[in-house]
Amino acid sequence: MAKRKVRLGILFGGKSGEHEVSLSSAASVIAALNPEEFEVFAIGITRTGRLADAAELRNMLSQDVSDHVRLFSSGTANAAHFFAPGLHLERHDSEDYPEIVFPLLHGPYGEDGTIQGLLEIAGIPYVGCGVLASAVGMDKDVMKRLFAQASLPIVPFRVESMQGLEDRLESLRHEVEAQFGYPIFCKPANLGSSVGVHKIHHAGEFCDALLSSARFDRKIIIEKGIDARELECAILGNDEPEASGVGEVLSGNEFYDYEAKYMNPRSRVQIPAEISKSTAEQVRDLARGAFKVIDGSGLARVDFFLDRKTDTVWLNEINTMPGFTSISMYPKLWAARGMTFNHLISRLVDFGFERFRARNNHACLGLGGPAALKMAGTPDTRGALR
Repeated sequence: MAKRKVRLGILFGGKSGEHEVSLSSAASVIAALNPEEFEVFAIGITRTGRLADAAELRNMLSQDVSDHVRLFSSGTANAAHFFAPGLHLERHDSEDYPEIVFPLLHGPYGEDGTIQGLLEIAGIPYVGCGVLASAVGMDKDVMKRLFAQASLPIVPFRVESMQGLEDRLESLRHEVEAQFGYPIFCKPANLGSSVGVHKIHHAGEFCDALLSSARFDRKIIIEKGIDARELECAILGNDEPEASGVGEVLSGNEFYDYEAKYMNPRSRVQIPAEISKSTAEQVRDLARGAFKVIDGSGLARVDFFLDRKTDTVWLNEINTMPGFTSISMYPKLWAARGMTFNHLISRLVDFGFERFRARNNHACLGLGGPAALKMAGTPDTRGALR
């Protein structure tokens, strides 16, 4: 008997500055999936935050990709009702609905807990971190404070509001110079893909850099510049997460900014990173620790700095929905462990169903005991209903 296909919704696009990165991630994932294992529904969000229609979906995906998926567009009745609460059983019983969603949205309105909250309310299983972990992972201010509370090693930083920023730039510059010296980095608190990140070498660059970062968010992070190598580690799992090996980013620019990540052909990754075994184990332990601190689930990529002079490891940040493009570190780290792209997605889908069952079961036990589980229609392995 042939194994039933999983109806997987790939949700992509979105309102954030990382819209294009999301399109690339979605195209890479769709192209890598085994059509014998997955039936793929393409769900696009436009730059204005609307559910994309069929024509917009085709423009968002290349033709060779869009020809091999079901376009779950705003013009279909199923898509129009998909996110509505109360359709839990209908969605899982019907071949016309995805049974689990992979929200390949990066940045605000996608990776920050907002879309995860919508999926939770609608009762739709999804891949990746929940509302809390996603929100914390996006807000670098809150993230760093939680890391510090858990005694994880973070680079010295401070947070500034964009409110009245122009009027206090000069006084702020003097404070930051005394606190950190140069170089300094500034970045939006809520964004990814190195959008709005600047390295400040001297006083003459300070004001313009901060104002540029403040264009993207109401809070900006200012942190001490470290002469460091950039290391990354991938996490996979729920309650007992696995850590991949450690990779190193070798930037084609002075640091790994947006242009270096997505446009500079000289940028590359080294897997495994050429570091000592003890340093690699420290990075892997810290990556698992960071994942647990934010109550992560499914997946994350954790980024580190390795001080070139002292070999001190600094935890930089955690990304709860890392890129899945052809050059992205997350799938490359698992590929180095012998895991194919399709198998990686299969495991992520399994972890998504696992988290949904656990959450649903606890909710039902609080509302009528075990008998309520059957009423809830919680999906068994691979979404099969009991």
